[in-house]
Amino acid sequence: QVQLVESGGDLVQPGGSLRLSCATSGVTSDRYVIGWFRQAPWKEREGVSCINTRSRNTHYADSVKGRFTISRDSANSAVYLQMNSLKPEDAAVYYCATYNVALWQSSCSILTGAYDYWGQGTQVTVSS
Repeated sequence: QVQLVESGGDLVQPGGSLRLSCATSGVTSDRYVIGWFRQAPWKEREGVSCINTRSRNTHYADSVKGRFTISRDSANSAVYLQMNSLKPEDAAVYYCATYNVALWQSSCSILTGAYDYWGQGTQVTVSS
């Protein structure tokens, strides 16, 4: 059974930084994508970033490019989202999710419909 657990959410001031972690278990494939999403109150869930664990290719939403960095620790299969220069509009519940990819797929998607398994989320609050 695939399970994803997010952690690292917190209250941070504008301009501050946070690192979110996504711990995965039960993923039997060696070719999969981990994505980060967020959902603010009264808004739709939106894709933030993703990483293809085999190709290491990444993708970012325009709203976070240059501020957020996704990375993966191969030793423990954890995926991290380093968030710098946080803005009030970054406040949301952040989720990680995963889907398997074919051998020929080197990219990743931040479309919610592509993902099969989701974590429960971690709250990020950006406020002074």
